[in-house]
Amino acid sequence: MYIVDEHGIVRAKYFETDYVERDTAASILVRHFGANGTGATEIETPQLKLVSSASDATVSPGNRITLVVDLDLKPRMHVYAPGVTGGYIPIDWQIAALPSFTPQPIDWPQSHMLHLPVIHETVPVYTGRLRLTRDVTIAQPIKPGPLTIEGTFRYQACDDKACYPPRNIPLKWTFHVEPLDRQRAPR
Repeated sequence: MYIVDEHGIVRAKYFETDYVERDTAASILVRHFGANGTGATEIETPQLKLVSSASDATVSPGNRITLVVDLDLKPRMHVYAPGVTGGYIPIDWQIAALPSFTPQPIDWPQSHMLHLPVIHETVPVYTGRLRLTRDVTIAQPIKPGPLTIEGTFRYQACDDKACYPPRNIPLKWTFHVEPLDRQRAPR
């Protein structure tokens, strides 16, 4: 399968030479088309609203699914992007490692540069709304039943007057693991 943008440019290809690990259709829709995830949990702080969700609620061994963190920063707020220097605290998303899954790197959106006139610095930040995605590959073998993935989102938000103390927001996704369907389809 090819993912093609509005200009006819191929942005992604999905061909499996080995059907052991594979992207779910819902994962592709979340990553490339901005589809909403399932099982959304909303957390609001004085600086932002965070909604965590996942591409799939039911998974099987070898599935590659997508975890989502949608952020909506309050007016005049910004958070620092990864790669910021000078002692600023960038946003970070950690996932507790377990043998039942393998987390992949975070897909960070493009940040923009913000000039801070009071201290004469320009730094990479996020403002407004942004979506972070992170793929997770379900282990093989894995027992059917519930699977929980836990993590933490860390940020330090600032507005045009002050920076607020760093915060850690606990994150949790729960899935139902089903065994692989090994029955052949009738002819």
